Amino acid sequence: MNKSGGYRQRVGKEGEETAARYLENKGYFIVERNFRSIHGEIDIIAKDGEMLVFVEVKTNIRGGFGNPEERVDYKKQVKLGQVAAEYLQTSGLENIDCRFDVVAVSRTGGKTKIKHIENAFWLDSESSEKLF
Repeated sequence: MNKSGGYRQRVGKEGEETAARYLENKGYFIVERNFRSIHGEIDIIAKDGEMLVFVEVKTNIRGGFGNPEERVDYKKQVKLGQVAAEYLQTSGLENIDCRFDVVAVSRTGGKTKIKHIENAFWLDSESSEKLF
C-alpha cells in the first residue's frame, strides 16, 4: 500500500512539473507551488497578467479511468475555494481578480497531452458560504 501511495505521489509531482513548465511557456508567472492550509492544498498559484490563478493539476498515466479533469468534482472545488480564501487572507490580498484553472496531464505510450481549462469553475454564493 505504501508503495502505491509513493507511486501516486511521484506521478502527481511529475504532472505538476509538466503543468508549471507549460504555464510558464504560456507567459504565466508562478507565484507559489503546493500552498497548504488546514483545508488542503493548491498545486500552483500563478499570475496571468494581473489575474491571480489558482491551478489544480490532475495527472493520468497509461490512460487511467476517465479524463483527469473529471476528478475536480464539486467537493474538490469547494475545498480549493477554502484554500484560496485562506491564501488571499494570509497574503493580505484584497480586491484582486482571480480564477480557478485546471491543467490535466495525460501520459500514454510515451506521449504527453496537456489540457488547460481556464475558468474551470466558479464558486457561487451557496458554495462560498461553505468557505468559512
